[in-house]
Amino acid sequence: MNFAPGWYPDNADPRFVRWWDGSQWTPHVQPRQQQTDAHHAEVEMGGTGQDRVAQQVQRAGIQNPVSGGGGTLFTEPVLVVNQKAKLVEMSNSYVIYDQHARHIGTVEQVGQTGAAKALRAFTKLDSMLDVHLEIRDVHGRPLLRLVRPATVWKSKVMVERGDGMPIGEIIQENVFGKVRFAFVCNGMKVGGIYAENFRAWNFSLRDHTETEVARITKTWQGMAKAVFSTADNYVVQFHRQVPDPLLSMIVASGVTVDTVLSQNQG
Repeated sequence: MNFAPGWYPDNADPRFVRWWDGSQWTPHVQPRQQQTDAHHAEVEMGGTGQDRVAQQVQRAGIQNPVSGGGGTLFTEPVLVVNQKAKLVEMSNSYVIYDQHARHIGTVEQVGQTGAAKALRAFTKLDSMLDVHLEIRDVHGRPLLRLVRPATVWKSKVMVERGDGMPIGEIIQENVFGKVRFAFVCNGMKVGGIYAENFRAWNFSLRDHTETEVARITKTWQGMAKAVFSTADNYVVQFHRQVPDPLLSMIVASGVTVDTVLSQNQG
């Protein structure tokens, strides 16, 4: 190779780039820049509230640190999800922290056409557009992928692993009243999401026996976010460890609950 020194795609793993020093490959690698639908015309309103994570956790009713956790989206007992607030929004972006304000993941919208971005910039028709989301770890590696087809009444979300293997579907069960969603894997209901009021602020996440195993609590995002954007903040708390595929379905719905709800019911 007669290339200048720089970062180039790693043939051993396409998720990474490797440093070429001008004469040979080095052992230095880093995550490849990930695809995102973020547009330069979007105007962000400050950060994602990392400095207020402790307040969010307390507002969710968690007064003392919850023990356990392995530093990943699938092992932490508390996930703090902050949507990036934008005056002009063309894509959904979230940052995920643990209860101690450590950054452990992100959610990025991908695959939008230019026409879809333009429509979102000037309308509130989110629910009538296909939505593709990637839930990524702190290194940018996709852990879960979600697809929500365009909808008018009932929302449905397909969930798959980062490698493309299907996990299940999140299916809205009703239109009127307190919204409910079913977690369906291989044709069987393994749990669900149950809103606790008509405006769907907080949610009970249950297993197939209707026992609550986790919950989602919406937290105050600040006056600027509330007035000038649709961005929301949530805290997801697990009461106990749960097995897959229920674990993946809870993480998928918990960190993207606005999109699951089509952003038109909260």
